[in-house]
Amino acid sequence: MVEALKVQGALFFDELQSEARLLPTELENALQEAVAAGQVTADSFAGLRALITPAGRRQARSPRRGRGAYIGGMDDAGRWALVRTSASDVSDEDKAETVAKALLRRYGVVFWRLLEREASWLPSWRVVLRALHRLEARGEIRGGRFVDGLAGEQFALPEAIPLLRQVRNRPESGELVCISALDPLNQAGTLLPGAKVPAVPGNRLVFRDGLLVATRIAGKAHYLQAEEPAVRDLLIRDTSPG
Repeated sequence: MVEALKVQGALFFDELQSEARLLPTELENALQEAVAAGQVTADSFAGLRALITPAGRRQARSPRRGRGAYIGGMDDAGRWALVRTSASDVSDEDKAETVAKALLRRYGVVFWRLLEREASWLPSWRVVLRALHRLEARGEIRGGRFVDGLAGEQFALPEAIPLLRQVRNRPESGELVCISALDPLNQAGTLLPGAKVPAVPGNRLVFRDGLLVATRIAGKAHYLQAEEPAVRDLLIRDTSPG
């Protein structure tokens, strides 16, 4: 019964009976045990009242056909569903895997230096690393050497690897890109050269072909290369927060 609810979601009594392949009395007994254990709930009190009411005292008619007190049968009790698991019931391993997958979706490639810019409440790299090893063992991600010049293990989403090759083989175009310091791509002072750019509204970073060329910190421009009008214009063009 529990497995049927896991797969199908909320079900009416007759649907659940069909999916679980149980007799009505067997299913009622199973629901009583699951409700008592806090595993299953109903979307109305009618279901719970029906469970604690002897079958002989239940009315076969629908509540829409009359007035007064009504205790219907199980077919009138609404849907049954599993109780949603709380965060406290989630294992530490599952939490670490959730964090690892979120980092992979954000960056494509994950290694220990990336955690320097992440929130302090996240699991340590040692914990995340174990989760990454489990994901690699299941074939969900790839381990290897994807970014040069960085020590330690690296992991990537399979779909990120061909994109990395495209970037490596793409000729330089001189394109300038300006991002907010709040962007996760703000890795100045960690993965990229230069001083750290605080992740606060108003701060900016300018890249040319993926390389950091200038920053704006607390309203002041800093150039890692020779100052250029196009770069200066990007730094000062947007003075709104973010």
